[in-house]
Amino acid sequence: MIADSVRARLEGDEERLSHYASRSKNSRGRKVEEQPSPLRTEFQRDRDRILHCKAFRRMKHKTQVFIAPVGDHFVTRLTHTLEVSQIARTISRALNLNEDLTEAIGLGHDMGHTPFGHIGEDELGKLSPLGFRHNVQSVRLVEKLEKNGLGLNLTEEVREGMLHHSKPKGDFMSSDLVKGLGLEAQIIRISDAIAYLNHDLGDAFRAGVLKEEDLPIDVKEAMGDRHSQRINNMVMDIVSTSSKLLDENSSIGLPTISMSDAMRDVTNRLREFMFERVYLPVDSGTEGRAARSIINLLYESLDANHDLIPREFLELGESKEHSIVDYISGMTDGYAIRSAESLSPGIGQVFLKLN
Repeated sequence: MIADSVRARLEGDEERLSHYASRSKNSRGRKVEEQPSPLRTEFQRDRDRILHCKAFRRMKHKTQVFIAPVGDHFVTRLTHTLEVSQIARTISRALNLNEDLTEAIGLGHDMGHTPFGHIGEDELGKLSPLGFRHNVQSVRLVEKLEKNGLGLNLTEEVREGMLHHSKPKGDFMSSDLVKGLGLEAQIIRISDAIAYLNHDLGDAFRAGVLKEEDLPIDVKEAMGDRHSQRINNMVMDIVSTSSKLLDENSSIGLPTISMSDAMRDVTNRLREFMFERVYLPVDSGTEGRAARSIINLLYESLDANHDLIPREFLELGESKEHSIVDYISGMTDGYAIRSAESLSPGIGQVFLKLN
């Protein structure tokens, strides 16, 4: 059949990738075995399943950093995801790695985020005895919650990349943090930081939280004065540094996707600056405090009255606690605000006034 020859051609194209690249025909597979697609590789199928799922759509109404901003050009969790995917595909293509796998991981990596960004994640983690990490929830979504409990049945490589994309504070580019992690997953991990540091900086300028002259001099000198310059210089540095490690004759084992020492230092400097001047002040500001109050109210109300939890979440959760966490984390910002308002009128007034 002509269709089967299409997949064979696509898999043949993968043979020309770097020997470090993941190849779909060598995938570690899915939890439930399926017949191959005649027109797509396994990683292309995963990408498409993510694009068409409900959790992916909900990201358009979830906070990146600034909660309920006044203005049409602020980043959302969905636009962040698309930027990560674009940056990662550029790096993957330049290093001759598997662009389809990179894209699938990138599109799915943040689907488990709560409403109100990392503020919501932190608050839900404090409230639930299960704890909460958005990367773990992203995997739970595709393994269990999507498609009414069937999950998306993604390949192990995509699920692994989604699980391990999160980064600690400090030097997140240490090779010790990515031991055994495939290069495509490593690319998502570093592309995530490139994307959020730059678009969050732009949003901080837009919101009046920062001025251009506030940016550290060493960051300007190393990365440039404009958004496009900063991203281009960071990506170019990664490709230049990492390509040397992907030498076909290398015998060092699985390399680490990274930056030069100089760019790595200034990237960590920018990250520290953003925590100090943007992320922490937003958390402690009026909107941040209101967001935490809403998450608290929702959690306490659902914990006290399980009848408020929709039946589908009760049926899918291993416990009432899982059901509460799944329900709250899946909410968009607007839905969380409206739900909280129905329980305690006025609690979300700060956001309703903004809009």
